[in-house]
Amino acid sequence: MSFNDRGIGPIPAKWRGGNICQINKLNGSSKVPCNRKLIGARFFNKAFESFNGKLPRSQQTARDFVGHGTHTLSTAGGNFVPGASIFGIGNGTVKGGSPRARVATYKVCWSLTDAESCFGADVLAAIDQAISDGVDLISVSAGGETSTSSEAIFTDEVSIGAFHALARNILLVASAGNDGPTPGSVVNVAPWVFTVAASTLDRDFSSNITIGNKTITSFTVVNAVDAKFANVSSRDAQFCRPGTLNPSKVKGKIVACVREGKVKSVSEGQEALSAGAKGVILKNQPKVSGRTLLSEPHVLSTISWHEDHPKTRQHSIDLIPTDIKSGTKIRMSQAETFYGRKPAPVMASYSSRGPNKVQPSILKPDVTAPGVNILAAYSLFASASNLITDTRRGFPFNVMQGTSMACPHVAGTAGLIKTLHPNWSPAAIKSAIMTTATTRDNTNKPITDTFENTLANPFAYGSGHIRPNSAIDPGLVYDLTIIDYLNFLCASGYNQQLISSLNFNMTFKCSGSHSINDLNYPSITLPNLGLNVVNVTRTVTNVGPPSTYFVKAQLPGYKIIVVPNSLNFKKIGEKKRFQVVVQATSVTRRRKYQFGELIWTNGKHIVRSPITVRRK
Repeated sequence: MSFNDRGIGPIPAKWRGGNICQINKLNGSSKVPCNRKLIGARFFNKAFESFNGKLPRSQQTARDFVGHGTHTLSTAGGNFVPGASIFGIGNGTVKGGSPRARVATYKVCWSLTDAESCFGADVLAAIDQAISDGVDLISVSAGGETSTSSEAIFTDEVSIGAFHALARNILLVASAGNDGPTPGSVVNVAPWVFTVAASTLDRDFSSNITIGNKTITSFTVVNAVDAKFANVSSRDAQFCRPGTLNPSKVKGKIVACVREGKVKSVSEGQEALSAGAKGVILKNQPKVSGRTLLSEPHVLSTISWHEDHPKTRQHSIDLIPTDIKSGTKIRMSQAETFYGRKPAPVMASYSSRGPNKVQPSILKPDVTAPGVNILAAYSLFASASNLITDTRRGFPFNVMQGTSMACPHVAGTAGLIKTLHPNWSPAAIKSAIMTTATTRDNTNKPITDTFENTLANPFAYGSGHIRPNSAIDPGLVYDLTIIDYLNFLCASGYNQQLISSLNFNMTFKCSGSHSINDLNYPSITLPNLGLNVVNVTRTVTNVGPPSTYFVKAQLPGYKIIVVPNSLNFKKIGEKKRFQVVVQATSVTRRRKYQFGELIWTNGKHIVRSPITVRRK
């Protein structure tokens, strides 16, 4: 099985006992005395080589040649580093989500050009090795193809590896995928995986353009379709695909192309450069990319834009006509860094969406985190744009995007929680991050999708955008054990043989009566509700001081009652059970998902769970 993204970086959030040992160079060695097994960087390529043949000896190393693994690992656990920037832009101090962590990295992807060259067997081998090495958390910025098979959680390597990790009390965080905005495209959907979507942050890299022949530095714009070779189709030309642009029509000009890639659009600029262009204007496909603009290390001056850019946004390029006419004179400014952008966060267009096609009763993704224009460490051996033809090397930092970048933000946050609460279970850590997430942006309005005037929903952001400061003190958590997950599988109708194949190291047999609606998950999803009343059971554990929590619940189009409506906790660790009673009404629309929420609050803590219901 191949994977869509590169890189896997398990993160020990806290090492206990003896001296801390770490390999500081990917191809180096360490002689630091250590009272435990030395780990730092490993590589796994047996599955790749069995299919593609032996790798050259120079590539049989944990060294990162493409930059993805370095970027994600530093996002999760990088230390404080001042003076970080890319081409002098975005200058400041960077840090990872858990900056005092000790990190280990496991290389599983091998092609320098094909992003789908990560083989599942290598991924699973790396996860199992990380477990053996004693890590506390695992961050996997990788995912397989979207599946509709209900048995996918038994065959998907990340799902299997995450279950192995769970059996050792280790939380595995994974990316949701980059196939949005297609509904049902989310991957890594097993309930024991912590699945992360991608959204924007309030920092932006922007440029201005001036239209008109005002200075001698202005350049003429030519539409890619007007500059194509005669034998090239207009569709290929509009995307500036390789070999489409005629140098006699492009040389010395700025080419207007349509952005084709969802999370990467640098090849368009390479074609323009090869044809002799001086710059590129990349226009979004409105129904695919919406308002998501990517800042990338292009091989020549490039500006991205979309035609429905909000008029209130400053330093924008919304003066460009919808149809750029060849012959227009424009001047492009240097990029600048802007902070405090509003609204933020906004869901990234490419972030994969629910519903969960494998387990419809589990909401996926679980949360969203920053995954657009992320500045982090980069491999000195990778080209800036990651194109083979790009000779630029030696950049310690770079800007990248994808749910791969969002995943380590959550892993780093989990590392902080693990440090402060070392005895919390993986489910408790996951619950703390989910129930404290927000569904509002920095204008205090509901989070929007990348498409103009469209509100995002839980299929885009799960429980919401993470808030690390709140997650370390969630008040209540929804806890789970491995037995709870196994009972859920029994209730889902899986046969004993399948469950035993996943549960590799303990004897378990389905027994008793269990409901798939009663898995103690921090969200509630009822994908096929009939006309009858449905009771959903949940249990919360108090992890704060003694207090009384009161409930608020709303689900438009449905009748919803919570029993009891208050919970009085007298000590830390005390558990309380409650029921959520849901019933369709006469105005409930069939076959359409409706979204609501359940909130427990004691005046200080707000413990929020999304509710997703569809009447069959």
